[in-house]
Amino acid sequence: MKKLFVLLFAGFFAMLASAQEAPDLLVKKITDDVLEIVRADKDIQNGDTHKAIALVDAKVLPYFNFQHMTALAVGKDWRKASAQQQQQLTGEFKTLLVRTYSNALTGYRNQKVVFKPFKMNPADTDILVRTEVLQPGSKAIQLDYSLEKLDNGWKVYDVTVAGISLVTNYRDQFAQEIRNGGMDGLIQTVAAKNKSLEASLAKASK
Repeated sequence: MKKLFVLLFAGFFAMLASAQEAPDLLVKKITDDVLEIVRADKDIQNGDTHKAIALVDAKVLPYFNFQHMTALAVGKDWRKASAQQQQQLTGEFKTLLVRTYSNALTGYRNQKVVFKPFKMNPADTDILVRTEVLQPGSKAIQLDYSLEKLDNGWKVYDVTVAGISLVTNYRDQFAQEIRNGGMDGLIQTVAAKNKSLEASLAKASK
């Protein structure tokens, strides 16, 4: 029993240390861990999206603030939504982003991620970690992570790819859906998109 408690506390403090890690080192650790697994997993490289989703769930999700991401994507209409609507939309948007990111992992072909020089002040609570994805035979892609410091550590709340913010990229689309069918209409649209993606995955796995 004593050994069990020692292991539990050791695991807890290891997680706490990871959560309080410097943001650039945290992003690097997550990136290295994910790519190391993908490099060794032929199933993911051959298009096994379900396996890629499981990897994202385990290694990436704990370090993202999906509620903040959803609020930014919705914009000014977020405050008009009920708590239940906010929760439903956050869940659906998270599912959409996870599947999109997981699908991108299946396209891994020996890309390399280079981290740009990083500086921050001890009092900073909102920072940008800049990276570049080097692709054999193709132009490098700028990939930047916006992180905020919360009570439980640094969390990613936006990703910018080649100068295009992930959350703001959805803002016009979300605003149009809200104008057409309100917040419930937007939730239904994102949910329908997720069902369509799930059906495609199920068909592809047969």
